[in-house]
Amino acid sequence: MEDKLSRQYDVLVKKSVHFSLTKDSHTALKIACAARGLSMQETIEAFAKRLEIEDNKMLKFLDEVVEEKKQKAGKVFSKTDVESIFNMIEDED
Repeated sequence: MEDKLSRQYDVLVKKSVHFSLTKDSHTALKIACAARGLSMQETIEAFAKRLEIEDNKMLKFLDEVVEEKKQKAGKVFSKTDVESIFNMIEDED
């Protein structure tokens, strides 16, 4: 009985996630979520749940991110990257 209760409780436990986004990415995410009546937390939770059930579209998206990351590894910064870096530096001053 205790095992069953413990497993049910584990499902309800929430984990905190802390990560940084560029200012531009954060703004774009916030606007896209707000336009749909969603919070950023709801959106990230829905994304994680889709990964949990191995949703093919989400897995394909992750595979695309991996490929982009590989391509960026051998590349210099893009114009957008440079602008984001300068914006971050300016914000700190």
